[in-house]
This record gives sequence, C-alpha cells and structure tokens, in this order.
Amino acid sequence: MWREGLVRHLSAHEWTVLTLPPRMFAWRSRGNALSWAYGSREILLAGYDRIIATSMTNLAELRGLVPELAGIPTVAYFHENQFAYPERLARKEGQNYKLTNLFTALAADRVVFNSAFNHDTMIEGAVRLLKGFPDCVPPGIVEDLASRSAILPVPLPGHCFVEHRQPARSVPLTLVWNHRWEHDKAPERFFAVLFRLADLEAPFRVHVVGQRFRDCPPIFDEARDRLGDHIATWGFAKDGDDYRRILQTSDVVVSTALHDFQGLAVLEAVAAGCIPMVPERLAYAEFFPELFRYPSMPDNVEKEIDELARRLHMMCLDPLAVREIAPPSLEWLSWRTMAGKYEDLLTGVNASRRDKI
Repeated sequence: MWREGLVRHLSAHEWTVLTLPPRMFAWRSRGNALSWAYGSREILLAGYDRIIATSMTNLAELRGLVPELAGIPTVAYFHENQFAYPERLARKEGQNYKLTNLFTALAADRVVFNSAFNHDTMIEGAVRLLKGFPDCVPPGIVEDLASRSAILPVPLPGHCFVEHRQPARSVPLTLVWNHRWEHDKAPERFFAVLFRLADLEAPFRVHVVGQRFRDCPPIFDEARDRLGDHIATWGFAKDGDDYRRILQTSDVVVSTALHDFQGLAVLEAVAAGCIPMVPERLAYAEFFPELFRYPSMPDNVEKEIDELARRLHMMCLDPLAVREIAPPSLEWLSWRTMAGKYEDLLTGVNASRRDKI
C-alpha cells in the first residue's frame, strides 16, 4: 500500500520498483542484497537521482556489492524494527536482524520511521545493542542516526475513507478483528475476551478477517468451534470491496497486538467509521485519544483481558450508545494531506553526510 501510494501520488517522479516475494523472512532479510546485486544489476545501474528503500533492504551490503549506488541520495523507510519485536517470539538470529536494521539506517542519508514508537524503540534498542559489544564500538553512532531521523506515517489511500453504514437498531454490536493470524497479534487474548462475552450471553457478532499463514495459532480453530453463531465472517477477505463493506458495517475494531508500529489495519477500519478499542502500548497513543485505549498490563495479562472484556461487554449491552460516538478523524493521514510531506522528503534528501566522513 505504501509503495503503491508513493508511485501514484508522487507522479512527477519516474519510478523504478524492485520487490521480492513476501515469504521466507530470514532469507529475504539477509539475502535481498545478493538477489538484487546479481539478479537486477542492469536495473540498478540505470542511473537514479534518489533511492528509497524499506528497512527490509540490506542497504549497507547492497551498496557494497553495487558501489555505484553509494553516491545516490538514499532514504531508508522503517515500517518496523527488530529491536521492538516481542522477546518471547523473537527468532534465534535476532541479533543479526537487529544489526542489519542498524547498518541499513547508518548506510542511508535520511532515516524515516512511521511512528514515534518505532523511532524510539529503534534508538533505545541500538543503544542497548552497542553497549553489549566488548570493544571497538565508535562513539556517536546512535547520535548520528538520530540526527538524520524523521517521523512520517504511512498515509491511507482514498478508498479507505468510505461512508460508514449505520446498522439497523436491532443489529447487535459488531466487532471486527482484521489482523494477520499470527502470534504477535495476540489472538489468544482477543478470543479469551470473546469467550467471556459469549459466556455472559452478551449480544455480539464478529468478523474475524486477516491473512492466514502456515504457522497459524491453534486458537483460531478452537474459536471457530466455540463462537458459533456469533461469527459473521471467518477468513481472509480477498475482494477489496467485500473487505471495505465489512469495515463500513462494523461498530468496533479491536486490537490485542504485541507488535504494531503503526497499526494500519486498525487505521483502515477507523477511516471507514469503526470505533477503535486498542491497547495503550505500541504506537496507538499517537493516533487515538485515551477514550479508545484500554490499559496495557504486561505483567498481568489476565487483568488486561478483564479490562478489555469489561469495556466490550458494556458496549454490547448498549450498541446504540456506541453508534453515537464519533470515531477519531484520520483525514490528516490521507495521501491528499501527506503527499506534500513525502515530496519534501524526496527533494530534501542529499548525500552531503558522506562527504564529511
């Protein structure tokens, strides 16, 4: 969505796009420089005024393998960082991924993060990582990185801003959970809440959508059996129009995530008229007022589940009152508003930093 938006809304530039299939994270994060340097070398040598690369790009190694890229002003855009990945879910090679993030940031002329949470956890994580090394760590590395950093969220495309369709008065509260079906989105917490609502005979319906991968948490199979008639939609909505209709006709979008740097799925739902109910942790405080955030209790998961269940139960008992609440405005996140800021980023980046090294 971000890459396509850049090309569409900054059309004064002529773009060349290089991507790799979105699978096999370990190989992609370590091998992308090799794949491009030897598989797309002719494209890379076409002569560019600017380069914008995501944090998944192994930028330092790519510039080493294709030295002609070293003099081109480059932006590294961080949708996420490996320093803030939940420790219990972190991969064994976590330190290598962190170093790749750090080297990519240091190899870029400008480093941009999609949220202050992303920026802060990257900077704090880099400090901790470098302090753990025994010797030969030059001073000022993190300060240099911070001085070249900026925060610029991923904008929402125009189709996200659709008119909300008010459900009939007789329709129970409708929830939507539109995240990847993976462990870092903490689906066990979400379904624990729904099981409590069902046990209390609270009236609700739920759309459980989002992309499913091979390593799908088993709680989804259990939830499908236990929630029965409460389920309105189950599974990935392949058709974009169908997905937007689900968001348009839902009341509340819920997140229980452990790992979100902007929360685009929630932002899409709110732009379509849903009320967010999101944890205090992660980047959500940057986008939603306190009314829409429930407390984060990392040392007491059960208490956090209790609090979310309490709030949703109250909503279930009075859905008409919920439908009177105006969702937070996200017009400031539209491409219409943000395109100029991205244009300033591209025209302002330069390679002068390397001239001083």
